[in-house]
Amino acid sequence: MEADEPTETYFLSDGHNDVASASGTATGTGFVVTEGPLAGSRFILDREISTLGRHPKSDLFFDDITVSRRHAEVKISSNTARVRDVGSLNGTYVNMSQIDEETEISPGDTLQIGKFKLVFFQETTSE
Repeated sequence: MEADEPTETYFLSDGHNDVASASGTATGTGFVVTEGPLAGSRFILDREISTLGRHPKSDLFFDDITVSRRHAEVKISSNTARVRDVGSLNGTYVNMSQIDEETEISPGDTLQIGKFKLVFFQETTSE
């Protein structure tokens, strides 16, 4: 990827994947896609539970056959983030290990669903 290529930030607060230019800095909790067709995109999670999958109504929509319609969920609560597989065909992986139960993730951890790899981030603003 060239350094001058734009990236996109997806904000999920209103139930849609609104795309905003990432030329400004996005803060919060979410994922940066590092591998797959959406590489370079950022997904900001600002719901208690966000769904990931190939279903068009998923909060994080990945339009690829390697992703199940309902693949995984991420739960954010009191500075803790947890991910769980919701019956996907290809499995959900955290740091290259397949998960079978709800698993806590920390900033820098890699989540893989299908051919997409996403790095979790959690930025806090101190005022």
